Amino acid sequence: MATNITWHENLTHDERKELTKQGGVTVWLTGLSASGKSTIGCALEQSLLQRGNNAYRLDGDNIRFGLNKDLGFSEDDRNENIRRISEVSKLFADSCSVAITSFISPYREERRKARELHNKDGLPFVEVYVDVPIEIAEQRDPKGLYKKAREGIIKEFTGISAPYEAPENPELHVHTDKQTVEESAKIIIDYLLEKKLIK
Repeated sequence: MATNITWHENLTHDERKELTKQGGVTVWLTGLSASGKSTIGCALEQSLLQRGNNAYRLDGDNIRFGLNKDLGFSEDDRNENIRRISEVSKLFADSCSVAITSFISPYREERRKARELHNKDGLPFVEVYVDVPIEIAEQRDPKGLYKKAREGIIKEFTGISAPYEAPENPELHVHTDKQTVEESAKIIIDYLLEKKLIK
């Protein structure tokens, strides 16, 4: 742990809200690989920006090219991956942006920690369970990962050889085998509007 460091006070979140005319929130998309998280995240980001809302998408694969390129896929590394993203998304939310995270984030405990991190600073956290039957996810398999996992080439693959713990009480639950990308994004935007998290 770092020593000899000092926290420097910034503007408060309320002061930022007043200046930017927008509050911040993290929309946490969780679900199996190929459930549609990234696709929904892209559509949501575009829709929000077109509405004039400041938004930014943090994508699981993209983050591993930079911030988290030193991490693998062991349980410890997956947990550290989510810890870092929890901190980054909280910073985006505090800056009065809509932070959209698209991560499998398979463990309930790590998602709970992400929520608590936001809660302690009074920042809204909206968990969205992007649900799809694993059979459909395997049929989609855009990256060929399920096939490799079934063949034993990829170890510790969520839903096959590693667990996915579905959310028990998410704010929103979308079913991408029944709802289109556009419908799923609209459900999220409607919720944000209803809760007055965006204008």
